[in-house]
Amino acid sequence: MTIRVVAKNNVKPEKIQEFIGLCKNLVGESLKEEGCIEYGIYQELENSGILTMLEEWKDENSLDKHLNSNHFREIFPLLSEYLEKETEINVYKKL
Repeated sequence: MTIRVVAKNNVKPEKIQEFIGLCKNLVGESLKEEGCIEYGIYQELENSGILTMLEEWKDENSLDKHLNSNHFREIFPLLSEYLEKETEINVYKKL
């Protein structure tokens, strides 16, 4: 069963470029993972401070492995200092 993750981030205006840089590292490493179908960072057209990670995983096991990977555990905690508020994360299964 395919799993989709939508992680919406409200980034401080002065921190947008640094946030994108960290996310691009996370994206690059995550795309190498077994079970990763898609992983990217998207910027809202009307508000450049809203940056959303869109991920697609083969199954829940693949997502769990990602959440426990070294690169995720190193980079994800660093992202919070760039945010105006906590990341909104939604996880979906394909029907």
